[in-house]
Amino acid sequence: MGMTMSSSSKEAILTVARRAAQMHGYNGLNFRDLAKEVGIKAASIYYYFPSKADLGAAVARRYWEDTKATLDAMRAETPDPRLCLRRYPEMFRRSLESGNRLCLCSFMSAEYEDLPEAVKREVRTFIDINVAWLDTVLSAIDQVSPQNTGRARAIFAAVSGAQLMARSRADIALFDEVIDNYYRTGLLE
Repeated sequence: MGMTMSSSSKEAILTVARRAAQMHGYNGLNFRDLAKEVGIKAASIYYYFPSKADLGAAVARRYWEDTKATLDAMRAETPDPRLCLRRYPEMFRRSLESGNRLCLCSFMSAEYEDLPEAVKREVRTFIDINVAWLDTVLSAIDQVSPQNTGRARAIFAAVSGAQLMARSRADIALFDEVIDNYYRTGLLE
């Protein structure tokens, strides 16, 4: 079903581009393929995104904005910081449940050296937002040690790694097993 050129076209392009990037990374952002899926001409994408770098940066920015909103909502819904921390892997699991996709910024981090600078900035922002959120939650748990950035980075890397491992086997149960091990060993409270 094709779309006419409108403000909804930009949103449709971002949605389709996000799915493509979560499956194939930055190199999966092929204007012709995206246009076909959205139902517009490839040249029409340039109206909203003059270059692949502009599209990649917009997709990564929207991804971290959505992630930040999800994390903020999780914190608001779950006032107990220990329970909140236990919920953190849910976001990564949802990507796997949605067609064995990866966290978009994990995929793009693997391509980091080949990314345009604007996309690199958005990928770094995604990581910074996750680490800052984890740091805040960990600090609420352990108020004696208010700076938990190192542990926050370890948790982010561990959960991202569990997602990568599970994706390589198309096995969500493996993700769950690894996360359960993180709980048992104390990485996650």
